[in-house]
Order: sequence, then C-alpha cells, then structure tokens
Amino acid sequence: MDVKLFDSELKIMNVLWKEGDTTAKHISDVLKEETGWNMNTTYTLIKRCIKKGAIERSEPNFMCHALIAREEVQVAEAGELLDKIFDGAVDKMFAALIGGKKLSKDERKNLKELVNKLK
Repeated sequence: MDVKLFDSELKIMNVLWKEGDTTAKHISDVLKEETGWNMNTTYTLIKRCIKKGAIERSEPNFMCHALIAREEVQVAEAGELLDKIFDGAVDKMFAALIGGKKLSKDERKNLKELVNKLK
C-alpha cells in the first residue's frame, strides 16, 4: 500500500469500512458524535483522503466510497509497526502483543494454524 493515512484520516475510513458507501454529511455526523469534530474538519479530512486515493467522491450528495480495504491498511500499518518498533522481528512483536495474557485453547489452535500456513 502506497498510501499513508494518519490517525485522523483513519477515523474517516473506519466510518466507511463500518457503514459502507455513505455521504460526507453522514460521516461528519458520526464523527461529531464520536470525536466532537465540526463539519469543516471532517470535510477537510475527507478531501485529504480523496487526494491520497483512499476515497472516491461521487455525486449527488458528496457520496464517499472507500478505495482501500481495511485489511490492506491493517497489513501496512502492522508492517510499519514491526519495522519501526521491533526492527522487523516478528517474534518480538508477537511476544509484546500477547504479553502476559493467557491464551485460550482456541486462540492457541488458531495461532498454530497461522504459523503452519507460513511453512
């Protein structure tokens, strides 16, 4: 993924990923409730996302459509975190993520399956 989204832009994207295509006004209403942002702030962030190629705008009513999938952003952000904080060491990142948490039998099974798929 070549698009770098900041936390504020991710809030815009999260509304689209959760609710699907919707109007800029609706995104503004949701984020006013969640964050207290006014309409101008939200519209500015939507326009930034459009400029970055993360959102497509259509008419009527300033409809917004996400051009980037949530999973694509998750993979990119996780990779960036891995490189920036853990020097690319997956095992160190994994250990930090689970910390002292006890994993359930199902969680251990799912993780083993994930690791086995990498072989």
